[in-house]
Amino acid sequence: MVRGVTEGGLSKVAAARQFNTTPKTVAKWVGRFRMAGADGLRDRSSRPHSLPSQTPSATCAQIEVLRRQRHTGKQIAAELRVSPATVSRVLRRLNLSRIRDLEPAEPVRRYEREHPGELIHIDIKKLGKFNRVGHRITGDRTGQSNTRGVGWEFVHVCIDDASRVAFSQVMKNEKKGCAVAFLKAAVAYYASLGVRVERVMTDNGSCYKSFAFQKACKCLGLRHIRTRPYTPKTNGKAERFIQTSLREWAYARAYNTSDERAAELPRWLHRYNWHRPHGSIGSMPPISRLGLTRNNLLRLHI
Repeated sequence: MVRGVTEGGLSKVAAARQFNTTPKTVAKWVGRFRMAGADGLRDRSSRPHSLPSQTPSATCAQIEVLRRQRHTGKQIAAELRVSPATVSRVLRRLNLSRIRDLEPAEPVRRYEREHPGELIHIDIKKLGKFNRVGHRITGDRTGQSNTRGVGWEFVHVCIDDASRVAFSQVMKNEKKGCAVAFLKAAVAYYASLGVRVERVMTDNGSCYKSFAFQKACKCLGLRHIRTRPYTPKTNGKAERFIQTSLREWAYARAYNTSDERAAELPRWLHRYNWHRPHGSIGSMPPISRLGLTRNNLLRLHI
């Protein structure tokens, strides 16, 4: 368009008609080309060069100071004699609109035990039983009420803090009897890999606070550690393993029944421990951190 006017001899009206725009727009672009050349045709900010009505920087600084003293927007507006809308815009620009923005973010604290067996994390995930492929897979909720009342099953999970070697079993409930039986099975499983368990971390579920569980820990020579209430991140490795198991095992494919799903768990655990790369340990399988000899690998690997 500009070339047609400057080199082709087109009038601004003719160029506007040809490019379906207005003579005023043609004149604007021709003027920019004559003033700055090809660079004048590049996109540039539409922000005005000056903003006479902009809030002074000194006022913005006062708003920030008062906000950090926990003043509300209306209090700041009354004290500085400015509009509440102005205070709101300034706080939004400073990312101080919400009280929580005034608190510095708590740094993420990650920990990892040095040796396998120093600490194992135990948790429980409740899953519904079923006798047909569910709506999560098929997307079809018709006849869903026919399968209600089938019941629940509880997946007890355990993961070693240092190596990420995991163990899991599907149990009939989450009461102290099953919790103790799973603890003993987990300790025996790690012992079969040459790992002696020293500590166990759980949440504050009733089964873990029971005398039976405390007695089992004492008999097995384990120190029992419980997380702080309402702080699941303390037991984050178990929580993350539950997410992984749901994604890659429980909801990975369409099982015909919950029994079929439970039968697949040992096979998936084998893949997880022996073959699946783990992102937090250098994309190596968890079993690699146990330092097993070749003879042990051949004996244990199925």
